[in-house]
Amino acid sequence: MTDFLLDVRRSMADQSWRPRLDQAGLNRALAIAQSHGLSDLLARVLASRSVDVGSAQAYLDPTLRTLMPDPEVLTDMAAATARLEAAIRTREKVAVLGDYDVDGAASAALMASYLRAAGLDCLIHIPDRLREGYGPSLEAVTSIASSGARLLVTVDCGSGSHAALSEARRLGLDTLIIDHHGIALPFPPAVAIVNPNRPDDLSGLGSLSAAGVVFMVLVGLSRRLKRSSFWDKAEEPDLLAGLDLVALGTVADVVPLTGLNRAFVTKGLAVMRRRERPGLAALFDVAGANGPPTVFQLGYLVGPRINAGGRIGDAGLGARLLLSRDPTEASAIAAELDRLNHDRRRIELSAVEEAEAEALLALEGEADRAILVVARPGWHPGIVGLVAARLRERFRRPAFAIAVEGGVGTGSGRSVVGADLGRMVRMAVEAGVLRKGGGHAMAAGITLDLGRLAAFRTFAEAMLEADVAAARGGEALLVDATLTAAAAAPELLEALEKAGPFGAGSPEPVIALPHHRIVEMAPVGEDHVRLALAGRDGARLKAMAFRAARTPLADGLAAAQGRLVHCAGTLTLNRWGSGAGRPELRLLDAAIADEG
Repeated sequence: MTDFLLDVRRSMADQSWRPRLDQAGLNRALAIAQSHGLSDLLARVLASRSVDVGSAQAYLDPTLRTLMPDPEVLTDMAAATARLEAAIRTREKVAVLGDYDVDGAASAALMASYLRAAGLDCLIHIPDRLREGYGPSLEAVTSIASSGARLLVTVDCGSGSHAALSEARRLGLDTLIIDHHGIALPFPPAVAIVNPNRPDDLSGLGSLSAAGVVFMVLVGLSRRLKRSSFWDKAEEPDLLAGLDLVALGTVADVVPLTGLNRAFVTKGLAVMRRRERPGLAALFDVAGANGPPTVFQLGYLVGPRINAGGRIGDAGLGARLLLSRDPTEASAIAAELDRLNHDRRRIELSAVEEAEAEALLALEGEADRAILVVARPGWHPGIVGLVAARLRERFRRPAFAIAVEGGVGTGSGRSVVGADLGRMVRMAVEAGVLRKGGGHAMAAGITLDLGRLAAFRTFAEAMLEADVAAARGGEALLVDATLTAAAAAPELLEALEKAGPFGAGSPEPVIALPHHRIVEMAPVGEDHVRLALAGRDGARLKAMAFRAARTPLADGLAAAQGRLVHCAGTLTLNRWGSGAGRPELRLLDAAIADEG
């Protein structure tokens, strides 16, 4: 596409605007609208997601029945479910070890709740980020073995834990690995490794979150137990009631909301609306998340609070909250996570300011570098992933933030679409540049000796330079449609929600509002900017630019107050303070408009 939307060639956020659909896409949107009686906007959104006339209705109502494959398509599924069935029948003590992030907490809670419902004594171990690090450790497996457990189930981790799982085997523990991170040969010792990203897995389910993989395992296990009449004498757990945890892990781990993942999140949000899980209900309440649960609330309100425990507090709080059936206990844990989240934000803000200053100095010397790698003593290791994400957002390129202590750096990276960070990190480990590391395309964690920091910068730059250049070369804000403030009515937004849920791989529709005037502008908290926009007909629309403070976008908006601008963002129904939704724009970008 060569056309610039509204002739915006360089916006306040330093990007061009282009229509998301080409002419063929517009023709497909017209056919969808006419065939199914849908609005032009909704049809455009469907067409932009490669939906055609024949698949439109199925897309608007994704179901597990049509999208979920037989669990046996996953390599090692039969071995994993057979070992779990044996543990259930012989009443073994089982330990579930999960990652300290949201996906890990959701996965651990999902697995443990099922095993406990099947009558097992099931303990949960979530590693302490600072003391134990990611995944199984020698200390953890020794403690688990001494507890009397005979089966260790790792969820959202374990795929690279050779030393710890070798020790687990020596101590008499069988291990099942249920994971979704990249894994290379030779595999760690385990009875079964269910991981759609193992090189010999042909399921095509590599985009699942760990919680999604755990759900697949439990479906396979439930089917096995049914066939052997196990549930004839016990109450079978309602697997569909666990889809709230699958949705939470899927959204929080930022995996693509396409195909099966989209069905998981759609059905999981419906489960959340019933508020039957005390822990999630308490978190929604403490976060002030009003109205029906949304992907935005999971990603920006609920998820960060669960993560706060693993980042700067007790890593096990999230899993305990999600497992709790006591509303009083759940409220207390949610309040503690909320407090930790406030502390996390304060720590993060200071580190982000230092990281951005270091990044700006680096870019002064080499503005087109492919990746930013910043490091500093004193940073809390639990927030470096958040710092990397902020650098990635501001400078639109992959970034690593590294906390340094005692000559060792512990870091986390975030990437852009098209630059595989996990692959680069695994190759850096193989090359001896890093002590250890792993992850997936969009996020990775590393440990390195401080003396190898420069070597890592050089290695990462060489590995990612071409991919990042290609990604940035095609960089543009893709806009789905143009509207006026007056047209942004609740009915339109409710109809648009039918194309959701939106998230990674299925972005929220971006709407442009041409020739609107900024009539109000004020800061909100430390990071955000609130605005009021007025169309030429006088109709007004509230807008919020999240995390825009101290950015070129905020500077441009301030200079443009009172002037006509083109604005672009995503429309939402703000239900804060009432059940009735008020349309609001989450502003992503703006450009000065011709006053003529």
